[in-house]
Amino acid sequence: MTLYIDGDAFPNLLKPIILRAVQKRRIPTVIVANKRVSIGDSPQIRLELVEAGADRADDRIVECARPGDLVITADIPLADRLVSRGIEALDHRGTLYTRENIKQLLAMRNLMEEIRNAGEMTGGPKPFGPKDAHAFANAFNAFLSRKD
Repeated sequence: MTLYIDGDAFPNLLKPIILRAVQKRRIPTVIVANKRVSIGDSPQIRLELVEAGADRADDRIVECARPGDLVITADIPLADRLVSRGIEALDHRGTLYTRENIKQLLAMRNLMEEIRNAGEMTGGPKPFGPKDAHAFANAFNAFLSRKD
């Protein structure tokens, strides 16, 4: 298993959680981003820089990830592309994207985008906090336990 991290807007609260797991389990990890992102020093972690541009990092993750890998991303369209290829994805708040929930999540995301584009103020997601990091840690550990 390889862990891929979508480096765009990766929450700082998750970095120590990921680093501990990567070091403890020696998980090959690739951070894909168009700017330098660090979650800590480990020989298992590699940063792959892509050119700036819409979906460049997403396209690279889709190109590299395989079934059995895990991708951490809050990007629902990226998660949809991955899940359709049998690749598991986990969001920053601990939701595991699956074939059962991804289309509903994508539809809700698209609806909210349409509402915002029409000029409505939707407020966006609540700020990321310790409860979200805890939920992520639980879901991430559950995923890793299944792989053991």
